[in-house]
Amino acid sequence: MDNLELKKTALNVRQGIIDAVYNAKSGHPGGSLSAADLYTFLFFEELNIDPKDPKKADRDRFVLSKGHTSPGYYSTLANRGFFPVEDLKTFRHLGSYLQGHPDMKHIPGVDMSSGSLGQGVSAAVGMAESAKIFGDKFRVYTLLGDGEIQEGQVWEAAMFAGAKKLDNLVVIVDNNGLQIDGKIDDVNSPYPIDKKFEAFNFHVININGHDFDEIRAAFKEAKETKGMPTAIIAKTIKGKDISYMENQASWHGVAPNEEQYNVACEDLKKVGECLCQK
Repeated sequence: MDNLELKKTALNVRQGIIDAVYNAKSGHPGGSLSAADLYTFLFFEELNIDPKDPKKADRDRFVLSKGHTSPGYYSTLANRGFFPVEDLKTFRHLGSYLQGHPDMKHIPGVDMSSGSLGQGVSAAVGMAESAKIFGDKFRVYTLLGDGEIQEGQVWEAAMFAGAKKLDNLVVIVDNNGLQIDGKIDDVNSPYPIDKKFEAFNFHVININGHDFDEIRAAFKEAKETKGMPTAIIAKTIKGKDISYMENQASWHGVAPNEEQYNVACEDLKKVGECLCQK
């Protein structure tokens, strides 16, 4: 895909996020929207995956460590063809397989169940170490929130990954600067994020998480890095492309009402019209 197609796909992912959370009357739109471009590049460009064979042995693995941003994950999987886009409207409904956090037993394309913050990266590190032990060639990717990295378990996993030189592992931090209680540096500052990962023997790349040229270059650099894991620190905007959600911590875990939903759809429509003019 070229950048324009990726942007159009990310727009569809964002629409799916809004549809899912609105129909559920609950969920986490802010961090899902900030990570939409990262999700899009991963699942449409980077990962060796096949929607027709979700469990193929040599597939790359993805672990969503910040599991509450499942609306973004689900919307991406649906748009990639793992299950019908229409099913996003059943998100968090009684009896739906699209529950609030990813479930590897029931959702096609999900490699690891997640929910409790900090634990996903440990699972990803285990997968990467297993691949090294058994000589498997697949790569492992995990997406963390910048508030999530306040968890101690993240750094235990990072220590292990660096010590074991897991160059088949890519840790992505969605650095939108906000968590449920406000600014991350007011709550419990994790900065400087890049220097912390460097101290744990990671190769670190800082990017704009909404610039597909920078995203593409970062993942290419990660693949070329040998002898150490890579951490991509992606600076993003919480609530990206929804006028009243952008950079608002209050939209961390709140669903839009009907009026707000309509405004969100109009915002995304305008973004799409701009893309069509390019």
